[in-house]
Amino acid sequence: MRKATLASKEMLNPGEAVTFYNLSARKLRRFLKNNDRLPFLVFYRERKLIICSAFEEYLNSHPALKEELKNGKPRIPKKT
Repeated sequence: MRKATLASKEMLNPGEAVTFYNLSARKLRRFLKNNDRLPFLVFYRERKLIICSAFEEYLNSHPALKEELKNGKPRIPKKT
């Protein structure tokens, strides 16, 4: 059985959301920690899950937040 791709999932954990949306892990973690009542956030026991469609709508309606959560340029350039 193949592992599901991130694009095919309806819900992502924060680590997967960082990878899929190219966000900064620290900034997203801080944002989720400070805001528990978000329309795209659901809880399963102690885990936080992000509903993809609602998260995309939220980011589109808040472009400043989308820009703030973006992953910046790496401090150290990659070696080739």
